[in-house]
Amino acid sequence: MIHMEMQMNKLLNFIESICFTVLSYIYKLLGKELTEEKFKSFYEFIKFGIVGVSNTLISYIIYSVSLLIFRSLNIFQGIDYLIAQVLQFILSVLWSYYWNNRFVFKLENGEKRSLWKSLLKTYITYSFTGLFLNTILLYLWVDILGINEFIAPIINLLVSVPLNFINNKLWVFKSEKKDA
Repeated sequence: MIHMEMQMNKLLNFIESICFTVLSYIYKLLGKELTEEKFKSFYEFIKFGIVGVSNTLISYIIYSVSLLIFRSLNIFQGIDYLIAQVLQFILSVLWSYYWNNRFVFKLENGEKRSLWKSLLKTYITYSFTGLFLNTILLYLWVDILGINEFIAPIINLLVSVPLNFINNKLWVFKSEKKDA
């Protein structure tokens, strides 16, 4: 895991320099000042997106491998895909939590947070957006507005990703000041 973190740090440093250069150029073109706070928020969102992409890949791999194992062992017949989905959800949210806690919403000096409390909040957040909200939106896009079933989940990302970012930033990973 340490090797993976070192690689992730190198990648994030490279991405950070590219983001800073591009965003600085855009701000300069607009005649605006890019403050450290604005860049920090923008870069947090970029890192959140990177974790999200990795989480999507991990999620699919866990689901597929679990399903293949269940079927090769001939267990959970008829509900194997549902058990694979639950397993995928539990493990991929844990993956997301780990990397968001480690790289996206890092604690600064003098800050603290309860890891168990933030982990529980992560599961609540992703349960709401990943299960509840996305299902309602899928119904809206497909059955009410007639949007293709393969396009609708992509539209859901436009709602769920920013909402998850805001929930994670302001609720899940919100830090508290340490007592002096």
